[in-house]
Amino acid sequence: MIASGAHDPWLQQQLGVLAFEQRWPWIGGDLQTLRDTLRPVRLPSECGEPVLVDVPALASGAAAAGQLLALLDQPTVAPRGLVLLLHGLGGSSSREGLRRMGLALQAGGFAVLRLNLRGADPGRHLAGGTYAARCNSDLLPVITRARELACGRPLFGAGISLGGTMLLNACLAQPGVLDGLFCASSPLDLAACSASIERPRNRVYQRWLLQRLVRQTLADPFGVSDREQRQLSGDAAPRTIRAFDRAVTAPRWGFDDVDAYYQGASPLQHLIAAPNRLPPTLLLQAMDDPWVPAVSALSLQEALPEESSIRQTFTRRGGHNGFHGRGGCWGDQLALRWLQSILER
Repeated sequence: MIASGAHDPWLQQQLGVLAFEQRWPWIGGDLQTLRDTLRPVRLPSECGEPVLVDVPALASGAAAAGQLLALLDQPTVAPRGLVLLLHGLGGSSSREGLRRMGLALQAGGFAVLRLNLRGADPGRHLAGGTYAARCNSDLLPVITRARELACGRPLFGAGISLGGTMLLNACLAQPGVLDGLFCASSPLDLAACSASIERPRNRVYQRWLLQRLVRQTLADPFGVSDREQRQLSGDAAPRTIRAFDRAVTAPRWGFDDVDAYYQGASPLQHLIAAPNRLPPTLLLQAMDDPWVPAVSALSLQEALPEESSIRQTFTRRGGHNGFHGRGGCWGDQLALRWLQSILER
């Protein structure tokens, strides 16, 4: 049975979270998705403590060893645990949605480690290359460092969009690295997600994402190859996310082609085959998400056994990591209550 944000009694009975109701004027999937762009979030000044993590060279040789920059935010009380928080495609530690979720977790008593993935500002100068949906050689060293920073307390993960996909892949590769996980609007099938973004209705979204990805790639202070320069410039510049992944992401991360990348970095089939390799995990998906089609999450829901460690919550509305309701972002509060509930068990 599919859980719905409008009818799922588990949300209220187990987590104490009321059903999601979108807030006017942010009505519909697109306005929910664009809310933070149209009305930027008021956030306090940046005060995270910088944490540097050494990461190896890419196996393909496309980028040398370097470092990733994370920012550690401490709560005002002794932390109950630490949450490794990951941004999505084209994001960074300073993006409004990521910082807002981090502040909600801090207010709930968690220390938060906001990671800038390879190529993301403000850590662009520390490592060459760019990230991918499966970047375990980068992410697992970060998780190891986060475990040290947790000082014996539980270590959780929270990922927004593609950041959640990365955390799912890391947990599948090395079970036990996290004690709990929350993913909001995270792609489970990259090919289906790429096809969804290529729909004519999404041309503005795709153009915006591509501009960020190409600019991020070409801004690499360690340089780009002549081949990449040609493929990202002029008439040869990619016009779809799939074309960008074909030219840059797949070869940099050692995949034979873009289809091999999409298959190898999509967690859906691995989750179906081994649903209990994950820690207690909650996946949040809106049915009207214009970027990530809900069909993949629905397929996973149908295949999960009752005893699975994975829980899914579907909402009719919410867009792509929107979930803007009365009193603020409902998704942020759901993430907080889910991680608190793991501590309470």
